[in-house]
Amino acid sequence: QVQLVESGGGLVQTGGSLRLSCAPSARTFSKYTMGWFRQAPGKEREFVAGITWSGGSTYYPDSVKGRFTISRDNAKNTVYLQMNSLKPEDTAVYYCAAGGAYYSGDPKGWNYWGQGTQVTVSS
Repeated sequence: QVQLVESGGGLVQTGGSLRLSCAPSARTFSKYTMGWFRQAPGKEREFVAGITWSGGSTYYPDSVKGRFTISRDNAKNTVYLQMNSLKPEDTAVYYCAAGGAYYSGDPKGWNYWGQGTQVTVSS
């Protein structure tokens, strides 16, 4: 069982930046693909970024491409989501996920989930 703990959410103004972190409990963290999803009230969970176990490949949907960057530090057992040029429509609870295909936007394809961290972008 892999436990994921997100941190770094908060309130930011439009155009600002935040960096989210996710620390999995698994000692074999480096073997997992990792991803970030978000869910706004009344909406489905949306995929925003994925990264392979090595960090060599990443994937972003068009909605965040060029603004969000996913990275990982296997030595620190941490995956990051750097979010720049934030917009009010980025407001959501952000979830870290592990074990899916790094390009997969289907939440059912991911095996492990964190509890989420709230990101609010004010206009």
